[in-house]
Amino acid sequence: MGEILIRQEEGQDSRRRTVSFSSETPYRRYFGMEILDHAEGAVDLGRLNSVGVLLFNHDVDRVVGRVVRAWVENNRGMAEVEFDTDADAEKIFSKVQSGTLKTTSVRYRVDSWEEVRAGATSAGRFTGPCSIARRWTPMEISVVSVPADATVGVGRSSESADTPDLSAYERQIQINQNTFRR
Repeated sequence: MGEILIRQEEGQDSRRRTVSFSSETPYRRYFGMEILDHAEGAVDLGRLNSVGVLLFNHDVDRVVGRVVRAWVENNRGMAEVEFDTDADAEKIFSKVQSGTLKTTSVRYRVDSWEEVRAGATSAGRFTGPCSIARRWTPMEISVVSVPADATVGVGRSSESADTPDLSAYERQIQINQNTFRR
């Protein structure tokens, strides 16, 4: 869940970009609000750092690059990625360069959950009701057209002040639920 940071790592022709791919922004799932913990030791980056790939829209048949390195900074998952040079990757890279595609997402596996009751607080950081992924492993990073977490992606630094208005998200979810109940 993220946005691609269009921060070039090398010269103007570099195919490397720094992206934020996850944050602690609450996201509504079918079971309630979910939060990906980014505290020390919560995120297992071993897989991304050893065999991480960059996909388009989570499609395993559309590999557009690789993860050079991944880390956690200021409660965000960050990565340096490098786009491939084949035709499919070039098309996506061109859209990233132009700013048409600027968001990312992450596919992950949760190894340990913490359920927080309504009104309760977990470790002084998160107030329930919510489910916190206390130990989780990112499986891949994708450049996406429609992100779950609009606070991450290309050009979204770890110091970004772009904090979403969760009430707007809540209103849209309610509108969507009412629309589909008819």
